[in-house]
Amino acid sequence: MHPAPSIILFTTLSGLGYGLAAVLGLGLLDASTLSAKLAHVAALVMIAGGLLSSTLHLGNPQRAWRALSQWRSSWLSREGVMAMATFVPLTISAWFAVIEGRYLPVVGLVGAVMCGATVYCTAMIYASLRSIQAWNTGLTPICYLLFSAAGGLLLSTVVAVISGSSSDLCAVLALVAVIAAWAAKSAWWKRLRTLVPLSTPESATGLGNIGHVRLFERPHMNDNYLTREMGFKIARKHALKLSKMAILLGGVVPVALMLVVILGGSTTAMLAAVLAVLLYACGLVVERWLFFAEARHAVMNYYGD
Repeated sequence: MHPAPSIILFTTLSGLGYGLAAVLGLGLLDASTLSAKLAHVAALVMIAGGLLSSTLHLGNPQRAWRALSQWRSSWLSREGVMAMATFVPLTISAWFAVIEGRYLPVVGLVGAVMCGATVYCTAMIYASLRSIQAWNTGLTPICYLLFSAAGGLLLSTVVAVISGSSSDLCAVLALVAVIAAWAAKSAWWKRLRTLVPLSTPESATGLGNIGHVRLFERPHMNDNYLTREMGFKIARKHALKLSKMAILLGGVVPVALMLVVILGGSTTAMLAAVLAVLLYACGLVVERWLFFAEARHAVMNYYGD
């Protein structure tokens, strides 16, 4: 599949925003501190920015609102509805934190649950597609949820360090979440690279009973929408190198930096926490790019892929 920059930005940015908003909703940070107030605003900005970037991938962005009407059958529509609805508790929580400096437990918990539900809907857009075997697994939503949680906890660690309050809890939770996220992703990659294709040229054409099917001529001589969007290819050796880079940048180094936050002084902890977030985000972008680049759509059976 074609790794569109707008979708990569959307899934990365909104995932980090929902993760941070969920941590704030759980009350793990002191809402009266300036850094926590800014974190509420930052979470809303990241979520809104991610959602707006997703419209850049649409042919007619002005018609995006129509997707909201198909929530009974479409995970894309459910994601849109949940994203809009989640803004309500998140905005209320942000208002009371920024203006009054206090945390609302009920509203915060509702917002945290809705953040998780929205990320789950986003993941199910891909996991529900049987035509893309790599995505069609329960590991896909698990990875999305864990990566969002890990990003939110890393960001909350930065907030806690800046505010001068104890950051050990956030750092420990972030360390565990990062390890869990990349463990799930490693299992996802292992499954992908050992897959036996369910859809083949033989099954797609219905001619498998008479032997091996070989493409005589492509349906189109020139590139079209299908070949551009669903025929993206990446060499296996390059994919392996990039996956190792993603794990190093987004997993190994942030875990080591969280240990520095827990054991180091205030200045060292602040630098380590900020660097951990930046490197994690870089690793997540690489992971998300590979998520699309390595996926193979069944329609490419008709193009000799």
